[in-house]
Amino acid sequence: MHLLQRIKCMHLLELLKRTTVHGESNSALIIGPRGSGKTALLNHVLRELTEMKQVRENLLEVHLNGLLQTNDKVALKEITRQLHLENVVGDKVFGSFAENLAFLLEALRKGDRTSSCPVLFILDEFDLFVHHKNQTLLYNLFDISQSAQTPVTVIGLTCRQDILELLEKRVKSRFSHRQIYLTNSFDFKQYIRIFKEQLSLPAGFPDESFAQKWNKNVQHLSEDKTVQDMLQNLFHHTKDLRSLNLLLMLAVSNVNVHHPLITASDLHEASKQSRMDSKANIVHGLSVLEICLIIAMKHLNDVYEGEPFNFQMVYNEFQKFIQRKAHCMYNFEKPVVMKAFEHLLQLELVRPIERPSVRAQREYLLMKLLLDNNQIMDALQAYPNCPTDVKQWAASSLSWL
Repeated sequence: MHLLQRIKCMHLLELLKRTTVHGESNSALIIGPRGSGKTALLNHVLRELTEMKQVRENLLEVHLNGLLQTNDKVALKEITRQLHLENVVGDKVFGSFAENLAFLLEALRKGDRTSSCPVLFILDEFDLFVHHKNQTLLYNLFDISQSAQTPVTVIGLTCRQDILELLEKRVKSRFSHRQIYLTNSFDFKQYIRIFKEQLSLPAGFPDESFAQKWNKNVQHLSEDKTVQDMLQNLFHHTKDLRSLNLLLMLAVSNVNVHHPLITASDLHEASKQSRMDSKANIVHGLSVLEICLIIAMKHLNDVYEGEPFNFQMVYNEFQKFIQRKAHCMYNFEKPVVMKAFEHLLQLELVRPIERPSVRAQREYLLMKLLLDNNQIMDALQAYPNCPTDVKQWAASSLSWL
């Protein structure tokens, strides 16, 4: 651990000690890009904390994630579950979120503030909680951490540098404004060293001769110009070490009895797989009619400069193509075309601009295409047995007039 990281680690440890040992409430945000070690730092500090007997018997942890707890009601249920208070809550009806949360924390109290059970709230993907209605969860958690009730510490983890700008004024005023910033500070030489460390076999590996052969091969790979170029591309794309781990995992999965060592071509193939566009993959499985509708939408985007379109506009565009190239394309009935359009909607390649009302006609709902031109063209190049006229139509810069 670098000196700067050690200082941040000690700062966070001291903060949590003040809650768990002295009953002092706090709040803090750990901010940094993905893969910069936010969770690793917190887990390291928690491990050190739980080695202290006084803390291990006293501290309660509640882990929430913005991707899972998508609203305050779900978050409150999860808090109740993690604090094992389902039986205490029972069938009670609460007037507000604040009342419910206060009741939960009250149930954990024993005696005065210093002997009360401290609670650590860890909010991963903190920026997603900001979008909850009125930021009620954040307001109440920060409010409790500011008041002389149960000792509570709220730790948020986020990759948004502008997170404080997203907080409402009343929420911001209750936050302690403690922020710990992390960065991916390593350079490409260190990245290559990490690559070698991740792939190399340890000294105590049972088959010593194989381990030597393997590690020598890893050293050769790290010096290979094509491998270095590929790793440099990945390094500039993202410094997130999880992306590197995924690449190595895909490459190592090719190893077997007949292919005992990783080659440069294994790494290049793994790189292709890890950076594959999932939406382009979906396009490969579409029918020719559905491909034609996507091309029609592409042309509408080009002509109307990204303005939303509806099914009727797409259908008219498709009809223009059919009239020009009737010999190569079957003229489908309108309900069949509508069905194909709805399938694209289900696959989330197209999405409605606003929620459809009961009275709105399906043909005239405004839509947006979720594929860009490059994705469409790349997918078409790999599409098996795509009619030449369809490819030419996609490549033409203007719609058929």
